[in-house]
Amino acid sequence: MSPAHRSRRSRIFALTAPLALLALSACATPFRADVARFQAMPPPQGQTFVVQAANPRNQGGIEFSQYAQMVSQRLVQQGYQPAANARSASFVVMLDYGVDNGNEKVVSTPGFGGFGYGGWGGGYGGFGGFGYGGFRRPYYYGWNDPFFFGGGYNDVSSYTYYTSFLDMTISRTADGQRLFEGKAKARSRDDSLPYLVPNLVEALFTGFPGRSGEEVRITVPPPPRNG
Repeated sequence: MSPAHRSRRSRIFALTAPLALLALSACATPFRADVARFQAMPPPQGQTFVVQAANPRNQGGIEFSQYAQMVSQRLVQQGYQPAANARSASFVVMLDYGVDNGNEKVVSTPGFGGFGYGGWGGGYGGFGGFGYGGFRRPYYYGWNDPFFFGGGYNDVSSYTYYTSFLDMTISRTADGQRLFEGKAKARSRDDSLPYLVPNLVEALFTGFPGRSGEEVRITVPPPPRNG
C-alpha cells in the first residue's frame, strides 16, 4: 500500500470514528426521572408490609406481581419484611403506574460543529462527581444531558415522546396513617411498561425515603453492554 493510500485511509478513519462513537452512545440512552417524595417513615425495625395495586384491575395480574416484587425487594433492602397477608402487615404499600399515548414534537437538531464530540464533556464523564452508590447499578443526579434524544446534523425532524409515571404510597395498617407518598415521572422515546416501570422503581428508591418535600432529578445509566 502506497504512503498516499495509507494517508487517505487515516483521514477517513479520523472523520468516521467520532460518528461511530456517537451512534453507539445513542443506542445506550440513560433513563431520567423526576422524583418527588413526602415521608414520615419510621426507622426500619423489622416492620412488615404488603404491596397492593391502586388500580383494582391490576391486582393479581402477572405484570403487576412482577413490579410488586421489585418494590418488595427494595423495601427488604431498607430493612422491612414482607407480611404473610394484609391483616398481619404493619404497612400497606399501594402502587400505581402508567404511560400516556405519546406527544409529537418537531425540533431543529444542531450540528456537531467540526465533529464536536469532545465538546459534550466526554459523555457520562460529565456526571462522574454526582454518583449515588449502594444499589444494583450506579445512579446519577441530573437532567440536562446530551444523550436524551441523541445528536444530529442541522436539520428539522420530529419525534414522539411518552410521559410515564409511578406512584407509591405507604400507610400504617393500624390507623391508616399515611407515612410515605412518592412519585416518579419520566419522558422517554419508549412506551413499553416492562422497560419503564423497573427504571421508575429504581429512580424512586434512589436515596429512599429521601427528604420530605424534596424533588430530585435522577439519571439511571443503561446496563453495561455485554462483551
